[in-house]
Amino acid sequence: MKGAAKRVTLEIVGWTLVLAGIAALVLPGPGLLLLFGGLAVLSQQYDWAERRVAPIERRALKGAAESVETWPRIVLSSLFALGLIACGVLWIMSPPMPDWWPVSETFWLPGGLPTGITQIASGILALVLIVYSYRRFHGKPDAVAAIDEKSESRARSRAS
Repeated sequence: MKGAAKRVTLEIVGWTLVLAGIAALVLPGPGLLLLFGGLAVLSQQYDWAERRVAPIERRALKGAAESVETWPRIVLSSLFALGLIACGVLWIMSPPMPDWWPVSETFWLPGGLPTGITQIASGILALVLIVYSYRRFHGKPDAVAAIDEKSESRARSRAS
């Protein structure tokens, strides 16, 4: 019974992360990292997920490295994350609809408190990931090259 509970828990966590990752590919959030996390969890149960973990991990780490290559990227990413937090605060404060708002009141800050909390959490997570990426990759070409080497070594080990 204990094994079945573990399997169900892994399934729920893995698929939740995969779905959140897919959503975060188009919405604010770390889509590739969530997708990688979900596939990593599911790879404990499924061979098909294990085959897909390495390419997603490689792309997520390459994206993290590219995001901190230049100062304009770092500044823009940080400003976007701070803007997301500011929007979350606005949603939570829920000010009255302004007179200039061109559409129905239904479309003024939809989602309320849960949307605000999600935006703030996404902004904080983005800032944490920017700091992580900066510390791991900025000005460190060897760390970036290691991503490709690790990916190639995994591909060779799977082929043999």
